[in-house]
Amino acid sequence: MKIISKAIQKDTKGNPDLINISVEIEEILESSGFKKGNLTVFVVGSTAGVTTFEYEPGLIQDIREFYEKIIPSDKTYKHDETWGDANGFSHVRASIQGPSLVIPFEDGKLLLGTWQQVVLAEFDNRPRKRKIIIQLIGE
Repeated sequence: MKIISKAIQKDTKGNPDLINISVEIEEILESSGFKKGNLTVFVVGSTAGVTTFEYEPGLIQDIREFYEKIIPSDKTYKHDETWGDANGFSHVRASIQGPSLVIPFEDGKLLLGTWQQVVLAEFDNRPRKRKIIIQLIGE
């Protein structure tokens, strides 16, 4: 087994920005030459996350509304008192979503469902430049 690590950069618009990063990940897998193994996607930072879902306008809106309902952006959080940057909600959302995900691959293809895409979830209250690490373990 070999390990390959790559990084991609994404400029985000700030909360709530949901960006399909599937194509970039598939290109990294293809260029690796690996046929089977596992691929890890990890976003650097404590106010963003990574997930999968069917990337279509209705569901994008549903997910934005879901996060606003369970972790409102207009509420004051204890974290806001620490730094005064009013992004406590961003940290809570990111901690629930999680910064990474592992996807198996075979025959050089990600084993995702037909309508399943990999999505970067930006929760911070301002635009950010995000670094996403893609690490492949395979052969």
